[in-house]
Amino acid sequence: MALVALLAFSYSASLAQAPLPMPRNLRATYDRGTRSPSGQPGPKYWQNTADYTIKVNFDPATRLLAGTVAIKYQNNSPDSLRQLWFKLYPNLYQKGAPRSGKFAPEDLSDGVKIEQLSVNGQAIDPGQLQIDNTNMLVPLRRAIGARQAAQVTITYSYTLNKGSHQRTGEVAPGADFVAYFFPRVAVYDDVDGWNRIAYTGGPEFYNDFCHFAADITVPRNFLVWATGDLTNADKVLAKKYLARLRAAEKKDGITSIIDSAEARLHDATAPNAYNTWHFDARDVTDFAFATADHYVWEATSLVVDPATKRRTRVDAVYNPSHDDFEEVARFGRKTVEAMSYTFPQWPYPYSHETVFDGLDQMEYPMMVNDSPTRTREEGITLTDHEIFHTMFPFYMGINETKYGWMDEGWATIGEWIISPLIQPGLIDDYGMAAYARAADTEDDLPIVTLTTQQTGAPFFLNSYPKPGLGYLYVKDMLGDELFIKALHTYIRTWHGKHPMPYDFFYSMNAGAGQNLDWFWQRWFFEGGYPDLAITTVVRPADKPAQITVTAKGSKPVPVDLTVTFDNGDTEQIHRSIAVWKEGAKTVTVPVRNGRTIKKVTLGSLYVPDSYPADNVWLAAE
Repeated sequence: MALVALLAFSYSASLAQAPLPMPRNLRATYDRGTRSPSGQPGPKYWQNTADYTIKVNFDPATRLLAGTVAIKYQNNSPDSLRQLWFKLYPNLYQKGAPRSGKFAPEDLSDGVKIEQLSVNGQAIDPGQLQIDNTNMLVPLRRAIGARQAAQVTITYSYTLNKGSHQRTGEVAPGADFVAYFFPRVAVYDDVDGWNRIAYTGGPEFYNDFCHFAADITVPRNFLVWATGDLTNADKVLAKKYLARLRAAEKKDGITSIIDSAEARLHDATAPNAYNTWHFDARDVTDFAFATADHYVWEATSLVVDPATKRRTRVDAVYNPSHDDFEEVARFGRKTVEAMSYTFPQWPYPYSHETVFDGLDQMEYPMMVNDSPTRTREEGITLTDHEIFHTMFPFYMGINETKYGWMDEGWATIGEWIISPLIQPGLIDDYGMAAYARAADTEDDLPIVTLTTQQTGAPFFLNSYPKPGLGYLYVKDMLGDELFIKALHTYIRTWHGKHPMPYDFFYSMNAGAGQNLDWFWQRWFFEGGYPDLAITTVVRPADKPAQITVTAKGSKPVPVDLTVTFDNGDTEQIHRSIAVWKEGAKTVTVPVRNGRTIKKVTLGSLYVPDSYPADNVWLAAE
């Protein structure tokens, strides 16, 4: 059956409408059977994976990182691969590399040095490697056949950046956040083949789900926190600190594993000149680590899955001089709790989450690199936003490089919902005013515009507030129970895989049991701006008053009215975006209270309005 017919036939005939517009390169995945209009992976869906064994030495004094990575790469595709593409993300700092932002000349280096590389035991002359900044093409003497594996071993080194901090680098003497530090095989998928998009410091990452076994060797007194489980804690931690860590993994309160006084003692690690910390992480898309010799370490844990009693440990690791971090363990715990039980009501999937006091606002599997904040409110919103990314993109394998809105939009709505749970009354209107001002201007592109094609205001609007609002409005329209059902359908279906936008749209439709394409089309694909107006207030003597609201803009937004009566009482009236589903331009709502109306105000926190001058009605004196 042709794709268009499939899409149109996928849902109830009563809800039939034109299918969402789809680029032909994405349409081809449906024709090949790797994707399905039902929202499920197609019968021929596949994705590649790898086992990484990483052994590196990191010297905080010189910032030199050197070691090996052994990769067992599994080609699950139906294609024979005649070359391998790798990502060398540290080459963002290579002299001459294209990059966004300003980097100090002294922070630039010669990049990653590949000393040895072999495929299936056959050495490849480094001179044959085609390194183009953050991409490295490795020619193969013998192709990796369909559904065959290859063994790759690389010896390499590079110097971690000291300044020009972009998601990784030295934080201060004796503290470093080390991300994207090993050569990795680029994603080869059913959409684009090899991911050849260079990393320039802006659009984020796209990696396969893999297994990482990492040995990280650092000097004595340096502790290491990383993605995955620390499997040799008894070999690298002094006994009293190990006991506290084990206790923290079993108790709800905040445990001070290393306090500010102890951080100065330098007695937390085994007394070897160098210690090797071993971490194991399965079913994750990336691996990062942090190290410090003078940081405070606080931890707490909680049951995230009542059925199994599984617990997640939440760490806050920070410079003792940064007192704004003193509540971060509590903020992190509250976030993990809310994610598990309130939104998205999915048991936190990993054994720990570590918030490290760095110089950024960036997420990694089981790790967060957060900068100090000026206020408690900023500390809350930053912490919960970055931790929420655990689900999107990491649990879901989203291609952030192309579709930033598929993860940042979720972290934004997560921030809006969870922040007031941590601090009641906290108002988080992140992006509202910016979107109201820019909607339908030259700075406003459709959300589905590729992230790689945007910078500045368009990138911000389409990554954060606009998709966040889209998710929020669907949640409001469906109600919490049905929305969670739809969202869980998407999560359950695409966890551990690589969903593209249409997989999300169709999974949500399937989970909700209704065709939401009318909203996806208008909010995610089309231009326009949000603008509601109060057009009439009619007050018949013997009937409830009627308020008519007109949609002057083309973006469907909820209707929120505050009606004030002559005695000072108020009535709140709400209508979801469903009132605009059939293309109506006006909606008329009755007022239950029979008293004389003095004032009507239109709008609420998460309903931006590009022309708010007509949002207030006052009774004639």
